[in-house]
Amino acid sequence: MKVTFLGVGEACDSLYPNTSLLVQSKMGGHGRQLLLDCGFTVPHQYFASQPGAGDLDAVWISHFHGDHFFGIPLLLMRLWEMERRKPLYILGPAGVKTKVRQALDLAYPNFAARMHYPLQFREVEPGVMVEVAGFQWRTAVGLHSQRALALRLDNSEQSFFYSGDGRSTPASEELASGCALAVHEAYGLAGDTPGHGSIKGCLEMAARIGLPSLALLHIQREERLLAHREIEKYLARSLSTCKVWLPEPGETVTL
Repeated sequence: MKVTFLGVGEACDSLYPNTSLLVQSKMGGHGRQLLLDCGFTVPHQYFASQPGAGDLDAVWISHFHGDHFFGIPLLLMRLWEMERRKPLYILGPAGVKTKVRQALDLAYPNFAARMHYPLQFREVEPGVMVEVAGFQWRTAVGLHSQRALALRLDNSEQSFFYSGDGRSTPASEELASGCALAVHEAYGLAGDTPGHGSIKGCLEMAARIGLPSLALLHIQREERLLAHREIEKYLARSLSTCKVWLPEPGETVTL
């Protein structure tokens, strides 16, 4: 399983694209490709590295804030322009079909009726396991200003966790336990930003559940810019048993 950080920024960050991950895997001789969250800036990041119309199997939406799903209309239109015919799965919390249809109609009225590839919507609510594109999908609710779901992906070889937005909860920590890599939102270095995690809190979580690898993103833009060295020093002295880092856009990691 390979994870590419298409974007690592928060909603208002002008230097770092919106948080989004590309997950790629080969299973049974077939390549699989998933896009996790698709905010304002994500489609251009995606198509810059993935020019094939049929490569993408599924899109995950963690919650319905603009920096996590307002890129969906552009993504779908670009795939249509590229003559995609293959069905595309769109997975997310309850209501995902209605929200995507509303966003698409608002961005490009009447476009949905002209699409020549089908959209297949699947809700992935906590307590239910869904199998799509060769992966098992499980979720848990994080602590955010809007209901948001953390995601665990399992295939026959690896397990991977993505928090979406929000502070960890006992349920999301249980979901992340045993994963080879966790990617977690950490808005600030420490403190208690309402509805968001912190670097300090994520490190404490990693220690509690014994994570081997932790990538932190969605850091508040000014804090990331002004306190970058302080953050790096903090990370370096915090955990000896877990690899912790701040990924850059375009960076990849293979599990």
